[in-house]
Amino acid sequence: MASGVTVTDACKQVFEKIKTKKDYRYVVFYIKDEKFIDVESTGDRESSYESFLEKLKIVNGAEKECRYGLFDFEYTHQCQGTQEGKKEKLFLMSWCPDDAKVKKKMLYSSSFDALKKALVGVAKYIQATDHSEASPEAVEEKLRSTDRM
Repeated sequence: MASGVTVTDACKQVFEKIKTKKDYRYVVFYIKDEKFIDVESTGDRESSYESFLEKLKIVNGAEKECRYGLFDFEYTHQCQGTQEGKKEKLFLMSWCPDDAKVKKKMLYSSSFDALKKALVGVAKYIQATDHSEASPEAVEEKLRSTDRM
């Protein structure tokens, strides 16, 4: 079910800056006035995955808010018969903690497709409700599942 929430041009612009220009490591999106998905914050290329999770999870000191996050994840990869190298993949995460308000979780869940359609070129979509699903290890495992060996 679609929520009727639309994606702002700012979201598409910052996505292009991550995807092609590599200006940022991550971006956090939020739903503004229950009508628009907009950019809340960005992290420069030196930002860690931990700082991304902190921005995603803690909003105005509270941890019970839903958010979307786009991260350019970097890890080492080795195809059979080749040397080990770095690999980067963009993933989009829907963060809806279990203790968030039901109405917010429903709005974020039903609006996720609109964001997915607007951001073409994302390698993986992840839905997380607690830290174990958003941990760097869990994310890397999901990204590696699409790699060739």
